[in-house]
Formats: sequence, C-alpha cells, structure tokens
Amino acid sequence: MRTLTLGLAAFVCLMAGACSDAGASAHPAVAVPAQSAGAGTGQRGGGAPYEVLGSEVWDVPDPASGREYQVFVQLPPSYAAEPDRRYPVLFVTDADYAFPIIRQLGRRLNLDGPAIEEFILVGLSYAKGDSGMVSRNRDYTPTANGPRRASSTVHGGGPAYQAYLKTQVLPFVDTRFRTDPSRRILLGHSYGALLALQILFTESELFSGYALGSPSIWFDQRHVLKMEADYAARRTDLEADVFVYIGEFEGLGPTPLHTTGPDMVADVAALETALRSRAYPGLTLRSEVLNGEDHLSVAPRGFTRALFALLPAR
Repeated sequence: MRTLTLGLAAFVCLMAGACSDAGASAHPAVAVPAQSAGAGTGQRGGGAPYEVLGSEVWDVPDPASGREYQVFVQLPPSYAAEPDRRYPVLFVTDADYAFPIIRQLGRRLNLDGPAIEEFILVGLSYAKGDSGMVSRNRDYTPTANGPRRASSTVHGGGPAYQAYLKTQVLPFVDTRFRTDPSRRILLGHSYGALLALQILFTESELFSGYALGSPSIWFDQRHVLKMEADYAARRTDLEADVFVYIGEFEGLGPTPLHTTGPDMVADVAALETALRSRAYPGLTLRSEVLNGEDHLSVAPRGFTRALFALLPAR
C-alpha cells in the first residue's frame, strides 16, 4: 500500500475536465503494493507533496485493454477494532478530485455522533499516462459520438470500462476487504454520473445504490434516455436506491451565472419523470436541485446530500 499523494495539477486537470463535459489474499490482477503510512504519521515536509495519510493505493490493471488503473481506499474508523464487521462500499469516479473530499466528509459528518453509516471508500482513478480529460472522455461515455468541442479525444469506452469494474475492481475490493457485497454504491459526477446511468440501465445489480451528480444526460442527443426506454421495454422492475442532485444554475434562463450549455436541470426532470412513470416496485428515487450552485461548485454539497440519502446512520 502507499499513501495517496495529491498535487495541485490533479485538481486543475479535473476541473478542466468538468468544464469540458458541461486483509485477505490479493486478487490475481493486482501488482505488489507500495509502502503505506499510518494515519497518525505527520507529513514528510521539505517540499514533498501533501499526502492523504491513512489512505491506500492499489494497482488494479485492466488485462482487456492493457491500461493501468489504480484504486484509492480509505477504511472506516472502526475497521481494525471490529474484525467481524462488514461494511458498505462507496465507489466514486474522478477519484483525483472526489476521493479526498468524500474522505473528509465521511469523518466530519459523524463528529457530533453518528449521522451517516461508516463505509469503505474506493476511488476510481484515471488510467496511468492519460490526463483526466482523456481518460474520463473515453471511459465514462456510452457511445463514440462525443461533443464537437472534444472531438480530438476518444469517446465510447464506457461499456469496456464497465466490464473492467465488474471483472477486476469489484472482485479485488471484495476479496481484500471486509465488504458487504449486497451494499455497493456508485457515486459519479457529470460524465461519472453518465457512466453510472449506463450501468444502471444495463447491469443495475452491480450496485445497490447510485448517486448521480449533475449527470451529462445531454451526451449524444440524450442517448442515456434511450437506454432507459430500452431497459423499460425489457424489464418490469429496477431494484436500486437512486439519488440525483443538480445545481440550480445548470439550467437555462436568467441566472446570476450565465448558462450557455444544455439545460441539465430539465434533463434531470425528464429522467425522473421517465423513471417514475415505470412504477418499478424495487426503485427508490430521490432528487434535489441545489440552490445557488453551478456545474463546478455543486459537487461537494451534492456529495454531502448523497451520503445522507444513501448511507444514513442506522
């Protein structure tokens, strides 16, 4: 294991990407981990990069594509003291940005007593050697028909990345950590939420809960709504706990922050209307429009709302 190291460039890259889309035995696919640092260890100093102490980084490559990916892991406070306990797992896309934020939220929300359930946090990294924009444009989108402004990058690798999560990441996490496989949650923002919707409408059983943050429903002429309709034509139930958040200023019309992109608030409303019209007995669906937020500002607040919705204290 090695402690996650963060730099300013990682945050800048992720934000630019967001703008562009408006122990047990090791798993066979995992390389030998690097050394970890204990949660109580101080920072190294001397100009060394800031580290997320107590976190773990594991190499989980994709044999199908030959790409190298990593997963970032944060175990809950009670993990060592309660060796017989199993925990829900929260998987989050765009881990370079989202992992450290959700790690701190999981700690702070319980400072005055249990407000959310303890969980294992797993961050899904970008492919090694790729920028965040290149990796997420390819891995988080369902078709090759990307927007013209991003035509220089490859799109449509979502199904292949979904197969990687199913065959490599989920087995690795379940093998190495004390998980409750019946309680997996996938949290994605923007293109990450588009990937989550793709999984929801093709292999919903991979996760029990889905947190969809500012989903890029507009992608390829709202292709994901066609996927929803195809799912409804084949199935009579959708067993999932779904929470959707969107920023107030992600819609069209006069707002303090001028919006020139698609009306993402209307898109979320269309998705919610479609899902509610199916009357799936196994579906729990909630959504929130968060006032005063746009596509870039809404994520931390949306993460908090998602934790309260999907992992309330028992």
